[in-house]
Amino acid sequence: MANIIGFPNPVNETSARVVAGGVVAMGTATIALDQPWLLVPITYGFAARVLTGPKLSPLGQLATKVVTPRLNIEHRFVPGPPKRLAQGVGLAMSGTALALAATGRRRAAYRVLGGLIGAASLEAFLGFCIACRAFPVLMKAGLIPEDVCRECADIWLRPTAAAGDVDEADVA
Repeated sequence: MANIIGFPNPVNETSARVVAGGVVAMGTATIALDQPWLLVPITYGFAARVLTGPKLSPLGQLATKVVTPRLNIEHRFVPGPPKRLAQGVGLAMSGTALALAATGRRRAAYRVLGGLIGAASLEAFLGFCIACRAFPVLMKAGLIPEDVCRECADIWLRPTAAAGDVDEADVA
């Protein structure tokens, strides 16, 4: 199991949007069907993606190995660190919702989950990643060191990665 921990860089934007769509579907099902136990796999998925990208995430594996390869579109690759931040925020939100549900505060849990569904919907349907937009601002504020993502600090440094330059198995 060498090299299982770590987040891919760059990330296939298509796969990220497919994963976000899965989060929207699972979150919506949780609320619509009033099944708070579904917060467990949602939270696990975020934890797995923060630690390993798609490697230990069933949703990440579905997106990268099954759905994305079958989409006949040009894939765009983006820096990984902002996407990892997005997964971390998703972990915080889904974990909060899970803790609230586990302590009997289901309505509050669903409100938090609703916020997560909103953010994931922006990513899935519009390609707008809130954490990705916040990342350079956090770098400028000194909260994230520049060496975490030089591409993020200076948009003029961003190369355009071709699909053949990236190992698809490791790209979330």
